[in-house]
Amino acid sequence: MTFTRRSLLALAAARFAGSAASAPVKLGLDLFSVRSQGWTPFQHLDYAAQLQVKVVHFSEIRFIGGLDAANLRAVRRHAEELGIEIEIGTRSICPSSKMFDATAGTAEEQLGRMLDSAALCGSRIVRAVLGSSEDRKTGPLSMHIENTVKVLRNVRSKAQDLNLRIAMENHSGDMQSWQLKQLIEAAGPDFVGACLDSGNPLWTLEDPHVALDTLHPYVLTSHVRDSAVWRVPEGAAVSWVRMGEGNVGIDEYCRKYAALCPGRALSMESIVTNPRIFAFRDAKFWDAYRDVPAWEFARFLELADRGKPPAAIPRPADAEAGRRREREDLEASLNYTRKLLGL
Repeated sequence: MTFTRRSLLALAAARFAGSAASAPVKLGLDLFSVRSQGWTPFQHLDYAAQLQVKVVHFSEIRFIGGLDAANLRAVRRHAEELGIEIEIGTRSICPSSKMFDATAGTAEEQLGRMLDSAALCGSRIVRAVLGSSEDRKTGPLSMHIENTVKVLRNVRSKAQDLNLRIAMENHSGDMQSWQLKQLIEAAGPDFVGACLDSGNPLWTLEDPHVALDTLHPYVLTSHVRDSAVWRVPEGAAVSWVRMGEGNVGIDEYCRKYAALCPGRALSMESIVTNPRIFAFRDAKFWDAYRDVPAWEFARFLELADRGKPPAAIPRPADAEAGRRREREDLEASLNYTRKLLGL
């Protein structure tokens, strides 16, 4: 994949021509979509320019190549030349989460470095997460939420001094949307908002439309992908699929997002998976999900009852075939979303 500087700048100029200013949302790319490619941040940006997206979401430090100031300034310059907006992020900032990496310093120190880095590279936000579904097993989840709120409050003055906001994600089966809303309100919605992910609600037994309805006033940025959910003997199964191949009403979701969150990024996080089983017919399963409201579970079941399993995903023949399919999945989903929203 080789592009000349001139061709990339021409692509960037074309992308902002015409009616770009009137677009309902900014179509973006979460680089977790191309996590297997092994690219530098500059190659990521060049690829994004080829795809004509407006926002590149560096959701983890590894994608931006480290937090060295010279690197961050160079990435910013390259993005500005291409007419691309940068968002950066990190992983867990909850000290009690199983995802938290204590070897990198306290949560406040890690988040503080990310805020400084955001200012250097021109990101208006720092995306962060509490943890994952594993934290439901070591909870109560409310304890992890309280610990995250404390961290956020401790960096409030720094975030405000830098005129930055922190976008907390509903991530990998950790919080339902009402819990993330509580976290944002407790920490302070003046500097904390939501990174709304459309695929993760199902991992908490939540309808993605409920998550959008609950969190849209707080949305700073987002990840989008389609999902399939269906009944199995153990309970329900969930797969993430290409856009347009699921059964959660992703078209309506995207149109509603554009109406409720105008001007915000709608960044594709393409992840295509084989099924994850939620064995809710086993009483022990509920030990980690006793905070799920009955009406929310009923909405989840309605989706599952209407769904059917997608085609199984064949194992790639080799690593290069896997990387190629990763790009194909992303590009198909971006094309679908661009056509859906007229972007």
